[in-house]
Amino acid sequence: MAESVNVNTPVEEPIRREGMDWFTLRVASNKENSVRDTLLRKVQIENMTHLVGRILVPTEKTKTIKGGKTKITETKLYPGYVFVEMRLDENGRIPQDVFFLIKETTGVGDFVGTAGKPTPLKDHEIEKLHKDSRKPEDEPTVKLTFGKGEHVSIKEGPFQGYEGTVDEVMPDKGLVRVLVTIFGRQAPIDLEEWMIAKAESA
Repeated sequence: MAESVNVNTPVEEPIRREGMDWFTLRVASNKENSVRDTLLRKVQIENMTHLVGRILVPTEKTKTIKGGKTKITETKLYPGYVFVEMRLDENGRIPQDVFFLIKETTGVGDFVGTAGKPTPLKDHEIEKLHKDSRKPEDEPTVKLTFGKGEHVSIKEGPFQGYEGTVDEVMPDKGLVRVLVTIFGRQAPIDLEEWMIAKAESA
């Protein structure tokens, strides 16, 4: 009998379902989502939900601002990997039905482990995985790679070729304030992050 899935499942699911562990599956690059979707569909069709649980592809949303236009990108945190929750047999091996179901999926490589025995993730790794997989409802953040006091060179705009020091970072606007010496005087200039680069250290 297929188990019924409660649509109103609370967000706080256990990090590991009873009798199951999490394993790392190598997959072809850029095939992570299609592998996950295909496996979940196959598991439902073959009534293997008691053997295979959740399948995760953790992603992160970041926002970049270029020319005043905001672009949101979703990047995979672990490219080339899919995380599968499943139940092993008593010998620590993947049950044969599950093994074939997974191996016959396009884009799938091997599980991380040795000689047919996949290595389960440790608790702290699973917790990180779940934290990474939660879809934050809030706005994705602008990821600024520069810090205060950092020496940068300007690659674009009217001050191209100048070098300066980061004075302030404004992630909400996607701007970095750089102190640049112009005609012997320091002047603060607000630049979009893509316009600057880390200065080559002499």
